Amino acid sequence: MVNYLAYIPPSLSPTQFNLVYNALSLCIAAMIGAALFFFNAKSLVGDKYKPAILISGVVVSIAAYHYFRIFNSWDAAYTLKEGVYLTTGEVFNDAYRYADWILTVPLLLTEAVAVLALSKELAKPLLIKLVLASVLMIATGYPGEISDNVITRIVWGTISTIPFAYILYLLWIQLGKSLENQPEQVKTLITQMRLLLLLSWGVYPIAYLLPELGIFGSPAATVGIQIGYTIADILAKPIFGLLVYSIAKVKTQVDATEAGVGLPISSEN
Repeated sequence: MVNYLAYIPPSLSPTQFNLVYNALSLCIAAMIGAALFFFNAKSLVGDKYKPAILISGVVVSIAAYHYFRIFNSWDAAYTLKEGVYLTTGEVFNDAYRYADWILTVPLLLTEAVAVLALSKELAKPLLIKLVLASVLMIATGYPGEISDNVITRIVWGTISTIPFAYILYLLWIQLGKSLENQPEQVKTLITQMRLLLLLSWGVYPIAYLLPELGIFGSPAATVGIQIGYTIADILAKPIFGLLVYSIAKVKTQVDATEAGVGLPISSEN
């Protein structure tokens, strides 16, 4: 049985190898830079929103570690011989992505709720539903991801889609109901945040379906999948975190204005 998380083409051109190599390197830098920013930026927002920014920092820190492992695994899997990159016999362990997702996706959803500073009555049940659904989505997708049996992949992919659709329902319908009292600027940012999640997460099922489309395993497809996943993770983690930070900053300013104490955060900070 072919493990699609470990399969790589026997040879790559220097351009193909370096595209993935550089994309992974860029992602590591983006995650580390974002972690440094978030851990420092939490002092720039109100106490109610600090947990969301802290979670953002934890998410990108976890992702930086896993991308470092993916980067090293990719580098070890190939060696340059006579102008062509050939496999070395070392296993390319792309399963680090699932290890990353099982940790970071629930945290991403948690930070999305945490930044709104909803009442415990609203936040707790919403968080439980989102976290459980995200774990189910990833856990049920994994058996299909590593299988080379079409039926197995379709069955597990379909099962995994159910919690994915439920998460979208929670983010758009249930979470939407709680936004009525949010400032207009915050509503706009939250809409952008939800669309960003949809855009970035939409890459994953497309990559999952590539084997069924008969285009998996070629050098171009492998490079495309690796770069696609990497771009999606940059969007879903550091860029998403920046939107969360923007929401926290706006809400901090609104809270300060309503309390009549002025703006605690200036544009120079």
